[in-house]
Amino acid sequence: MPSLFASYLRVYEPLTAFDRERQVFWRRYVREGRAVAPQEGPVRQRTAVIEGLGAGWTRLPDLPEEAYVLEADDTLLVCPWNLRLRVAEAALSARDGVPSVIADAFVPPVLAGQARAVVDDWRSGARVLEHGVPRVHEQIATWGVPLRWFVFVDLGERELVLREERRSLRYRTEISKARRRASRALSVLRKSVGDAPITEAVEEGARWLEEFHPRSVVELDYGGLVDLLSDTILEDDDSPGLVAAGLAALSRGDADGATEVYENLVTRWRAIQLLERCN
Repeated sequence: MPSLFASYLRVYEPLTAFDRERQVFWRRYVREGRAVAPQEGPVRQRTAVIEGLGAGWTRLPDLPEEAYVLEADDTLLVCPWNLRLRVAEAALSARDGVPSVIADAFVPPVLAGQARAVVDDWRSGARVLEHGVPRVHEQIATWGVPLRWFVFVDLGERELVLREERRSLRYRTEISKARRRASRALSVLRKSVGDAPITEAVEEGARWLEEFHPRSVVELDYGGLVDLLSDTILEDDDSPGLVAAGLAALSRGDADGATEVYENLVTRWRAIQLLERCN
């Protein structure tokens, strides 16, 4: 279920990244003014999922095809929600490693079977031939921001809005820049810490970025987390800069400096994660 206290890593692709049928659909979608603002999206997603699943959770409904839309340099870019697929993957993930009795109570077998069919169809060879390689354009993290996401953006790309009617913090960058940063970070991490979990996490993110069109835009959005943070904390937040400083310390062999940066980051974001328990 989409959480309101979540951050988002999104990729917006130009229409040329989609097959002709999807290009026509998204052009009409934008022309009709149906595009959803990122501030409204999480609530819309949550409502659509709850209403679609119903009380019994016995079927995987046809959820609305929606997207976030961005215009950059006179180019229309689209970040589709792929909501039905994401619900299907979440349903299957919820059953992994759980005793069948408990799994069936949370995700009924009928729903699990439908979810499996949706995921298999999404990644089937026939679909790839017809529509191209499937891509999920949005990653979600609840009650925090994964530290690896900060590798892809620069502190100078921050867009902060602190108004009474709207508060937001996001970073936007060209995907080519995000890929270069990921590549440099991987080089440093492999040399300094080897196949550590952080190295694998950044590598996984780098592979994800490679799936998209080279003229795409990457967005790291603090989403509903801004409601948990004061204006002062948001103004002072320099997490991408700290990650860059940590990588720079590793590259010059300053293990103590890198450790200090890492501990500062973990302490900062742990305070937010602990709010989940209070909630």
